[in-house]
Amino acid sequence: MMKGNTVMKQKYLIVNDKKNKQFKIQEFAELDKDSLSLLCEETYDYKTIKSAIAAGEDALIAALRTNNLYPPGSYAHQIAVAVIGLHKSKTSSSVELFFDDIELLTQKRQAVQMTPELDEEPAELDEVLEDEFDDKEDIKKIDSSLKIADDDYVDIDDDD
Repeated sequence: MMKGNTVMKQKYLIVNDKKNKQFKIQEFAELDKDSLSLLCEETYDYKTIKSAIAAGEDALIAALRTNNLYPPGSYAHQIAVAVIGLHKSKTSSSVELFFDDIELLTQKRQAVQMTPELDEEPAELDEVLEDEFDDKEDIKKIDSSLKIADDDYVDIDDDD
């Protein structure tokens, strides 16, 4: 949510709840200045996370994303890395990740600016529209005229 020139800040709290054998991800956002509000909480069982980690980072990101929790790609990558770290850790039980949307927007702007220029000049319109048909083929002359059978004529009432 943008207000004037401010950009939303977000926090993701990832908790490894060993007692209940599950991971929790809470998403917070700065809806008011200097105040974070809980937007969403998702819970995942160990079995789901373990099999997703084994299938790779893309599978883990897909497993973590839901209708309610769908972080942008760069955020999702960092969340996945944190989940993997918590899953492997014997001592850590939670991780907090902070994001500022201005950083995400700046990264996207830089990516657009870094797009390489096309080496080729665009084709001239005449070249693109030029027919590639063999001029030697003649179109056969059609001597018959088109006739409509009287039986095919449909009378439409305009009284409606």
